[in-house]
Order: sequence, then structure tokens, then C-alpha cells
Amino acid sequence: MLQTTIESPIECSGIGLHSGKKVKMALRPAPEDAGVMFCLLGKDGKKMLRPCPEAVRSTQLATTLCAGGDSVATVEHLMAALRGMGVDNVRVDLDGCEVPIMDGSAASFVYLLRMAGIKELSAPRRVLALTKPIEFVREGKYIKATPYNGFKVDFTIDFPHPLIGKQSMSFNLTGDRFAEKLAKARTFGFLKEVEYLHQNGLALGGSLENAVVLDEFGVLNEDGLRFDDEFVRHKVLDFIGDMAVSEYPLFAHFDVFASGHALNNEFLRYLTENADEYLEEVTLGRPVPRHSRAGVAVAQPQVAAAMG
Repeated sequence: MLQTTIESPIECSGIGLHSGKKVKMALRPAPEDAGVMFCLLGKDGKKMLRPCPEAVRSTQLATTLCAGGDSVATVEHLMAALRGMGVDNVRVDLDGCEVPIMDGSAASFVYLLRMAGIKELSAPRRVLALTKPIEFVREGKYIKATPYNGFKVDFTIDFPHPLIGKQSMSFNLTGDRFAEKLAKARTFGFLKEVEYLHQNGLALGGSLENAVVLDEFGVLNEDGLRFDDEFVRHKVLDFIGDMAVSEYPLFAHFDVFASGHALNNEFLRYLTENADEYLEEVTLGRPVPRHSRAGVAVAQPQVAAAMG
């Protein structure tokens, strides 16, 4: 019910997915109501960047936050770990413009948070509770949400690949379940796409060390899959991370089909832009309001030109 931060600073380093360059990252305690703040350390000093739905300017390969001329890429796995482990306030220091990709999952970030320790602060936690159902549909993909006292997601993917096909997962978010069921699930891609990206100077840090790569028939990684349904598990992880850029944690039950970073952010932007209609700020420790408004609102999203 109370806000949290980490007990002590902790550092790591890894490769940036986009640049292929080494990135150093430090997680530092932050006071109550500070939220998550990225601190970009460069020649021009410190630049602060706060996650919010409107700050997401690119969803190609990963979720990228921008403010003015500053940006930080590949934030979704770290944001998922912070949300999944219940960390409300933290400062993230980076000496580059990317969060390191690590092994392509959130497991390294969960490990860092556990090593740093998580402590409660004195202020109560606030959440944004969905107040009525909504359907957000685009080109056969959708995110549907209904009021719920917590964060639950039912996610379905459908890929025309013999090893993936149609996979579904239902997940109710708690710290222990996140660490056990989702954190180790890696991002994935297809060999022909990886080759194209590398040839065009993109995803220079992507490799078998930080992604599951598939050819036309199977997985190229020597160690194979960590879960039989690792693909849908990672999509759930990404969804949690993309929803975590909201000002406060969301309370809702989500039914999701074939969504990715772009649709996730469009949906979240629509919710926050229409917060008076769909969301209510709730201080935990008080009952989550039960609403009786009937009917389902169907949103017809406009596609932002800057999104992939």
C-alpha cells in the first residue's frame, strides 16, 4: 500500500540494442512521489527525462522516450521489471542513450533490484483505476480493458511460424509471479529481419546473446527456448513495460490480441488523453471504486505519424 524505492545504488553495464555500444547504467534510490526518472550523463552535463505516454516518440524495435533533443531507447524491459517488482521511485543514470539490452529479458533487472533491496517509503501508493470498459481496435489487433482491482492481462499472439503459431497467456501481476513467470522471457525476431536491420545500420547490438532468433523452421539459439511459450510471455512482459510509462500504475483487466509497442502506446495515450472519462486516481488503502456504468466504449484510434 506504500510507495517504494531501492535501498542502495547498484550498477551494471551491457550492450545497447540500437548502437551496439557498451552502456553503463546505475539505479539510485529516489524519494516518495519522484517516480521513475532517467538521468542522461553526457558532455553537456545531466539531462533528466521522465516517462509518460506522450514522451514515447518511436516504437521501432523498442520503446524510445524523447524530451526536446534528448532520448533514451529500449526502456520497456526495465520499466516492466520496476512495475513487476513494485518499485515506484528510482533514478536511472545512463552514460548513453539506451538502456542496455542485457540478455533480451527483464531477468537481469529483477536481479539488480533484489540485490539493491526494495524498501517502503512513508507515502501511500496511488494508482489509475479504469472506470468503465473500453475496446481499442486497429487492423484486426486490439486491446480491450475492463475495471479490475489489480493488473491482469490475457494476451494472445498469432504468428505464421511452425514454432510459434497461436499462443495465449493469462497473467495476474504480482512481484513473485513476475520474477518467476515473465522476467526470463526474451525478445525474439526472425533471421531475415535481423539480417535486413544489420545491413541498414539498425539493431547493431542484436545477437543470439540477447534475443531468440528464428529461421523458417526453428530456433537458432543453441540453448533453445526457456519456456515452450516464451514468445507470448515476452509479449506480456513488453505490455507491462509499455503500460508502466503512465504516471501511476494502472488497475484494469486487459484482453490483448497481437499488440506491439506501437498499439500499446496508442492505447495508453488515448486513455490518458481521455482520463476524465476512463480513469480515476485512487490512493491505495482506500477501497477501489466499483462503477456501474453500462456499455462499452469503442475507440477508433488515429495513428501517430511518428510511430512505426
